[in-house]
Amino acid sequence: MNKVNIVEDFLTLKKQLCFAVYETASEFNKLYAGVLQPFGLTYPQYLVLLALWERDGITVKELGEKLDLGTGTLTPMLARMEANGWLQKRRSQVDERKVFIHLQPKAFEEKAHITLGISEEIRACQIGREEYEQLLQQLNDLHQKLKERNS
Repeated sequence: MNKVNIVEDFLTLKKQLCFAVYETASEFNKLYAGVLQPFGLTYPQYLVLLALWERDGITVKELGEKLDLGTGTLTPMLARMEANGWLQKRRSQVDERKVFIHLQPKAFEEKAHITLGISEEIRACQIGREEYEQLLQQLNDLHQKLKERNS
């Protein structure tokens, strides 16, 4: 195979890593949407819950940093979640610039149901724990390399 054929082969859609990631992300979105829809949650809202289940009572700024989301995206999402009883925002008594986010009882009550649904869907994909951990590590490594490419 000559160099032109190698380049042309590389330039096909199915040889693009970005497309494989895109297609995989699309399937993950479908998987999570199916589980989260009965709870009235979107995937980004689920990520908010995950972050708060790890550490409740963080500031909006800390949550934005943890999820890599700006306030323009986060603020309306938190408002919808608050209106739906998942969380409550409270302004700091000490520093009015800080707004803390606290989970409501609903978030704790539904945690087991939501996480069970997600884990069942992952298992239905026939992804074993070892494979899951390898994929996670590879994706985290890839993410880091992409972030560092211009450093």
